Amino acid sequence: MKVALVHDYLGEFGGAERVLEALAQIFPKAPIYTAFYREGPAYERFGKRKIITSWAQKVPFFATKLHSPLRFLAPLIWNSFTSQLADYDVVISSASWYVTKGFGGPQRPVEICYCHTPPRYLYGYPTSVNWQKYWPVRIFALIVNHFMRVYDFEAAQRVDWFIANSENVRRRIEKFYRRESVVIYPPVDLPKVPKVEKGEYFLVVSRIVGAKGLALAVEVANKFNLELKVVGKPAGYSGEYQKIRDMAGANVEFLGYVDDRELAKLYAGARAFLALATDEDFGMTPVEAMLCGTPVIAYEGGGYLETVVDGKTGVFFSPPTVGSLTTAINNFEVLEKKGAFNTAYIKKHAQKFSKERFKKEILKFVNERAKL
Repeated sequence: MKVALVHDYLGEFGGAERVLEALAQIFPKAPIYTAFYREGPAYERFGKRKIITSWAQKVPFFATKLHSPLRFLAPLIWNSFTSQLADYDVVISSASWYVTKGFGGPQRPVEICYCHTPPRYLYGYPTSVNWQKYWPVRIFALIVNHFMRVYDFEAAQRVDWFIANSENVRRRIEKFYRRESVVIYPPVDLPKVPKVEKGEYFLVVSRIVGAKGLALAVEVANKFNLELKVVGKPAGYSGEYQKIRDMAGANVEFLGYVDDRELAKLYAGARAFLALATDEDFGMTPVEAMLCGTPVIAYEGGGYLETVVDGKTGVFFSPPTVGSLTTAINNFEVLEKKGAFNTAYIKKHAQKFSKERFKKEILKFVNERAKL
């Protein structure tokens, strides 16, 4: 079976790139087609693989500055791969915001789309940058996004099979594309580290952008002098990093990007992990925290409802306010004193989302659907 992998682009290394990494391990000979790449953690992780970029890679500043405002070029970018992808039996696309799906013509290969989410900016979901507050951008977006939604829908109809990364996303695929999909949860995997003593800090792991609830975490940490560690780097055009740096007290530490071994230690040593996005597609970081035995304080919505067990592996809060999060932390402390959060149980629960499970389910799905 001749397989090709297609991914939005290689920039930051996040949950979508962990999925791509697992797919690349399942299909070690498959090349990776991508719109463009930027030097950084993601590109370094895939540096030994055959990576084929589009013509956009050669356009000055496209990978760093222009890919978002010129997103309407996405159809031209992906159509430029049509003739190359026609040589494969199966194309597996890893799709989210760059409309990475719908490849080929009459002689096209079987396409399986692993959908992280239909593009959030096209369907009214919170995004990392609130450009809509600027009226020129709002007018530009109204025009461009109309045509992008039409293209996104048409591209979705050319997909043979959809895989959703959560029940939350499965419902979005059904709503916006009128397509059925099968849920295969993303792979969660971290290096095993020696036993780490529990600290007093709360932990957040996220790209430092908007719509992740980072300002809320910092505000509560400041108000109650809680020790907070933030792992992640600023991304894109968001001014969130400067915003939360300016409001953070001495009790808040920004660690930037850390490797997986150090990340596992930070998860294991945290008192609790904070998962604060209000409509997360799936949310791999709280599962990573649970894999290390750490309970989660999560917003009651989105993909978190599928991974966190209230009162056993963590606690929920809603609405996303200082008062509500404060109440959740108080409830967490009460349950913590009662010994409600059993480390072994939390780790076992997180194993339901293991990389081994992901690989088996993906390979079974591809073999059954491709029928080659």
